[in-house]
Amino acid sequence: MARKKEYNEDVVVEKAMRLFWRNGYETTSMQMLEKEMGINKFSIYSSFGSKHGLFLESLKSYKNKVNFIFDQIRNSNNGIEDIKDFFYNSVRICNVSGNQKGCLITNTYNEFSEKEDKIINEQMNSFMNNLKELFIEKLKMDSKKDKETILKQANYLLLAKHGLAAASKVNNEKEIEDYIEMTFKNL
Repeated sequence: MARKKEYNEDVVVEKAMRLFWRNGYETTSMQMLEKEMGINKFSIYSSFGSKHGLFLESLKSYKNKVNFIFDQIRNSNNGIEDIKDFFYNSVRICNVSGNQKGCLITNTYNEFSEKEDKIINEQMNSFMNNLKELFIEKLKMDSKKDKETILKQANYLLLAKHGLAAASKVNNEKEIEDYIEMTFKNL
């Protein structure tokens, strides 16, 4: 007879997600995960298959955590102002108690960019492509912009979002605000 789990998977995944968010995938050891999650390696392997499997679940948890800011931009019709609000909201989420600075997705994108991890890379590329498409959709609301300009601006904003994620780890609130305002000044 299988033993009943004595932990809530959602709770332990949330703890693992915060640890990966803080340290990255490579520098997070199984011992660190055991300590943070409050369960042993056997339970981690039993529930998630591997550290990699747990990391994939952590990414899903993170996406669920930040999904509301994506819903806000999707459900609003203010064009470029929606993207600007998205930038501000993506920084605000870091200020929620218990959250880390920066963006787990951007951190993962950077950490895995040169690794041959098909599953992670597909997820990261899908996430970035979806974000870019969302930016394009909002930029198209300005009928004066042609297709080429929209694509260039979407690429620019995607890179600016990466820069914002990195800056939000070390820069102060005023510097972040100035960065966002200057990003959108001439769009």
